[in-house]
Amino acid sequence: MPKALLGKKLGMTQVFSPEGRLIPVTVIAAGPCHITQIKSAENDGYTAVQIGFGELKAAKANKPTSGHCAVAKVAPQRYFKELRTSGISDYTLGQELTVELFAAGDKVDISGISKGKGFAGTIKRWNDSRGPMSHGSKNHRRPASAGAKGPARVFKGKQSPGHLGHEKVTIQNLEIVRVDSERNLLLVKGAVPGPKEGLLFIKGAIKSA
Repeated sequence: MPKALLGKKLGMTQVFSPEGRLIPVTVIAAGPCHITQIKSAENDGYTAVQIGFGELKAAKANKPTSGHCAVAKVAPQRYFKELRTSGISDYTLGQELTVELFAAGDKVDISGISKGKGFAGTIKRWNDSRGPMSHGSKNHRRPASAGAKGPARVFKGKQSPGHLGHEKVTIQNLEIVRVDSERNLLLVKGAVPGPKEGLLFIKGAIKSA
């Protein structure tokens, strides 16, 4: 069974190791998730399972979502994620996945949408250097030259001012410090992408640290 869950970022705190060392951790409400669809090679051309997270009130769910979840005999879900897997015989529709998939010491990769920072200049967005701050300079925080003499155009990939943040970010090889199965919480060492209440995808690390 692939180690993967959807969750919600609750915030950061700190805990102490048995040796008395302070560890900053991010608290994640991970799952419970339910398997809402199983895809087979015969019907879909590949094998995968779809998991749902975040129970919706029936009155807030549209008909396609309600009907899709009714097949699996689970309540309507707010979020869905498809996981490729080689074997689907170990799964059943409606099966519940919890934080017990993970254990303290496991390494995970966590994906989320980073905080949006609006329109930003090149100094904030690309870490450019500023111009002279002396009297008479008109290039304090302006972008540098944008083009070339020949060919007279702006090359692709030019680092310009623009929208900063609010993009998918994955942090690899984060360590799980503690698993609270009673409250469906994961305590992960360090920071993870996104704001509080942001949706996260947690899966077993694909690379060794």
